[in-house]
Amino acid sequence: MFEKQQKSYTDLLGKTNRIVEGTTIKGDIISQADFRLDGELVGNFTTRGKIVIGPAGSVTGDIKCKSADIEGRFNGKIEVAEMLNVKSKAHILGEVITGKLSVEPGAEFSASCIMRTPQKQTPKPDEQHPG
Repeated sequence: MFEKQQKSYTDLLGKTNRIVEGTTIKGDIISQADFRLDGELVGNFTTRGKIVIGPAGSVTGDIKCKSADIEGRFNGKIEVAEMLNVKSKAHILGEVITGKLSVEPGAEFSASCIMRTPQKQTPKPDEQHPG
């Protein structure tokens, strides 16, 4: 009668994981939901959602995400499928790959940057009808 169902990642959208200031994590984080980091991460981070690096937050490693707001420090390679917002107090060092980029005046942005438009998965004309 009462079945416990596992929540899919779509049920987790709107929920936010949080690492508070004063916490240091060494290792990789994989999350299906949004994430706010006010502590320190030394490692890689992957999410299908959004990451927010707060003013006290810092990441040293690689990030793959749907969207990102960075107000703290980031050093590494970040791949953002949609929008990357770099706030005025942010310090970005490394490599950035994003769909859209917003950098507020005052931000330190010392990174190579590649902007990519989202690609739709459509078959090439020669793959639709072989022969």
